[in-house]
Order: sequence, then structure tokens, then C-alpha cells
Amino acid sequence: VQLQASGGGLVQAGGSLRLSCAASGRTRSMAWFRQAPGKEREFVAAMTWSDRGTHYADSVKGRFTLSSDDAKNTVYLQMNSLKPEDTAVYYCAAKTGSLGWIDRYYEWWGQGTLVTVSS
Repeated sequence: VQLQASGGGLVQAGGSLRLSCAASGRTRSMAWFRQAPGKEREFVAAMTWSDRGTHYADSVKGRFTLSSDDAKNTVYLQMNSLKPEDTAVYYCAAKTGSLGWIDRYYEWWGQGTLVTVSS
């Protein structure tokens, strides 16, 4: 499975961006992780295709929302009320397993898209 992430950019604090992750094949779960400069990669959000179950990191709950387009095998991450601390490279990932937030269990990874939030 190949994953193509897009949608990153520069936005002011309080603004919005929508990231997209297009998959070449169907998997069971897809997720977004992010890595800020000098920090470890962290979980952001995940969903399962079968029941659209979702899970969000506490830091983004109420601000970020996952959605999907079955026909396009694409998952979207709508990011609202962005903060400077959201600045990071965002990676989409997929796996055949169930919903989860541990990165080592994800089998496929996209190339990353940079989100920069200015104060």
C-alpha cells in the first residue's frame, strides 16, 4: 500500500488546514502522527474504515476531525483552531490491525507534509 499525504502549509494561529492521505489500497485502520523539530513522533488521530471508529490525542480533541471518502480511499484531517505547538511534519499511516495509537504497529507510511503555525 502506498500513502500520499498532502495539504500542509503555513497558517496563522487560529487558522485551519485540511490534510489528505490517499491510499493505493484498502487497509483496516489509518492514522495521523506528527513530529515536531527535536521531538519524538506522536499520535494525532486514527480511524477504522469498517465502522468509522475514531480516536484522537487529547491535545487535538475538539479541534481536529477525521473524515473519509471511500471512493477515493482517502482520509482527511481537518485541523481547526491551530496553535503554534501544532507545528510539525504530519505523517499518515495505515495498518491491517485494529484502531490504535502506537506507531510501531502501523505497516505503511506516507512521506509527511509540513504544517507550520505562526503566532
